[in-house]
Amino acid sequence: MKTFDIIALGELNVDLILNQIEGFPEVGKEKFAKQMTLTLGSSTAIFAANAAALGAKVAFCGMIGNDSFGDLVETSLRAKGVDTRFLIRQDKHATGATICMSYDEDRANLTYQGAMDFMSLADINPEVFEQTKHIHISSIYMQSGVKRDLLKILELCKQHGVTVSLDSQWDPAEKWDLDYKAILPLVTVFMPNETELKFLTRKETLEEAIEAIRPYTNAAVIKCGSKGSILMRKGQPDRQQEALLNKNVVDCIGAGDSFNSGFLTRFAAGDALDKCQEYGNMTGAVNTTAAGGTTAFTCREDVERIGREQFGWNG
Repeated sequence: MKTFDIIALGELNVDLILNQIEGFPEVGKEKFAKQMTLTLGSSTAIFAANAAALGAKVAFCGMIGNDSFGDLVETSLRAKGVDTRFLIRQDKHATGATICMSYDEDRANLTYQGAMDFMSLADINPEVFEQTKHIHISSIYMQSGVKRDLLKILELCKQHGVTVSLDSQWDPAEKWDLDYKAILPLVTVFMPNETELKFLTRKETLEEAIEAIRPYTNAAVIKCGSKGSILMRKGQPDRQQEALLNKNVVDCIGAGDSFNSGFLTRFAAGDALDKCQEYGNMTGAVNTTAAGGTTAFTCREDVERIGREQFGWNG
């Protein structure tokens, strides 16, 4: 028996979220935001918190500083039901922070990476690979240590019979130098969005990008925003799932991570991939009903109630 359904491995920071902003920032000028939230941030942490809220047994492996932001991160994860025994706290580097400027369905982020950039395989407790059914890795380009050791991490997952998902996310340096041909055969479920996939494969269209990864992919789910998602499975036709659209979006911060949390919670429970996709579309939609990536996720019952009442979800 495994202790955890999912261990989230990756970056940790706080998010300072600004909403209702009067225009874009300009050098030498000052703008006003009419709403501010300081909360648990980072894609992997949002995923972990929401997966725990949905009922999965979740732990986190990541590096933070011995500072007030680190306290906020650890306290917030625990409050969401995420086990923090594998957190690595140290004095050398401060906990990371992101300023999120939200504009309708998009955002502009400014991040100080801090401690998250320095964690590597050597820092990870080997029990991480022994005590879980599944490991989720996100935001590879934010973590140079994890990115450097990614193949070794994936090989350890395989050796221990652990399934693994990867959401590589945006590359701030825009180099897109992840060797997907070597990495994807070791990934159980690849979870990019359509823009990231096109950049990663250096293709102009989504269709071309999908064909580029197909020979190397076990399964992938591609998030397409208001167009829903596309599920790829080896040896089966691709499956398009329409989005559940919110007419009164609060913000979209963490919507992709919330999709991941829904999808992988059901995956860890043994559901078929098409059912995981449907549930992920619903949880991604529910995310947009509250500010920040975790606010809407109080418990599974509330999330599913919102899914039914506001989006007509009938799962």
